[in-house]
Amino acid sequence: MITPFMYKCYYTKLIMKKAIVIYPVLENLDKNLIENKLIETCNLAEAIYLDVIHKEYFKLNKPDPRALMRKGKVNYFLELFNDFNFKGNDSILIFAIDISPIQQRNLEKIYKIKILDKTSLILEIFGERAFSKIGRIQVELAHLSWQKSRLVRSWTHLERQRGGFGFLGGPGESQIELDKRMINKRIKQLKFLILKAKKTREIQYNNRQKKRVPVVSLLGYTNAGKSTLFNSLTKLKVSAKNKLFETLDTKISYFYLPLTKKAYINDTVGFISDLPTLLVEAFKSTLDEVTKADLLIHVRDISISNHEEQKTDVLNVLKQLNIIPNTIEGPPMIEVINKVDVSNAESKNFFKNKKNTFLISAKTGEGIESLKKGIDKILHSFSV
Repeated sequence: MITPFMYKCYYTKLIMKKAIVIYPVLENLDKNLIENKLIETCNLAEAIYLDVIHKEYFKLNKPDPRALMRKGKVNYFLELFNDFNFKGNDSILIFAIDISPIQQRNLEKIYKIKILDKTSLILEIFGERAFSKIGRIQVELAHLSWQKSRLVRSWTHLERQRGGFGFLGGPGESQIELDKRMINKRIKQLKFLILKAKKTREIQYNNRQKKRVPVVSLLGYTNAGKSTLFNSLTKLKVSAKNKLFETLDTKISYFYLPLTKKAYINDTVGFISDLPTLLVEAFKSTLDEVTKADLLIHVRDISISNHEEQKTDVLNVLKQLNIIPNTIEGPPMIEVINKVDVSNAESKNFFKNKKNTFLISAKTGEGIESLKKGIDKILHSFSV
């Protein structure tokens, strides 16, 4: 079987290496939002055990198409890296935005260190966290889709010409054309496997529909507490660590309610700001669980300052999936305001009397019974 690593994969295992995170701000953003995005990227780096030794952001009005930054800023970071002794194979520079293949290659030549942008960083995390067969397939599809888009003038080895015998291609076929053909072939295989898995899930969904068992989907920003709530409702013990993208593989179980009796609940992959489109596309079959749910539960982390921005990011991803909750075409959705045990009174009071909004602490169990009654009431109304 062909794997991404057979395509001269550009990145190596990222364990216990030093990292510096920089955020070139290309638009007018609120200072708090900028700092939150920078911190989020640092948290992503730490999620794959990178040691972030420095982080900073700066305004960038006119990006250089060749190296992103102008000469003065490039030299500034050269001096900064020297001060930190930031060099060699144990050092990784991370951008909190996506950069072009040309910019990445040129900066790597200048700094002589490995560089990751936001998409490649998230791909590394997904590669670390996907354990199920379908999860690994989806990650590989996302990785190859990303890699395919970066073949054009990305690597010097792709400039070679190759004469043709058999499967190696015709006379004069360049290495880049051969690599693209191999990647396209593997992408086609992966999409077929995902389609098979989707059909299997549709059969399972239809069986649940025949039994008239309602389905509830947990969704929300990564690290909002979905898996902890899933455990609390189902009495299971799925991994629910305080890490970004701790859950990648969709988990489904059942729980019991007084009126509805039995209901299924699934825990989906978390969302994030500027979630790369290729990842949304690759995980669409898994996220189909959300599109077919009878009730969506949007889990929100009230303990952080930018929870409203996170809500917007979640709704934007749903829009990419053609899901508009609480509309005639879309499923009903309630909001679960999580982590009230570590939030201030003002934040809690803001949500206290909002319709279809429940304040809970999935960790301590506070508000869980009230939430279950609310879910039960909504699901039971469908059968009346």
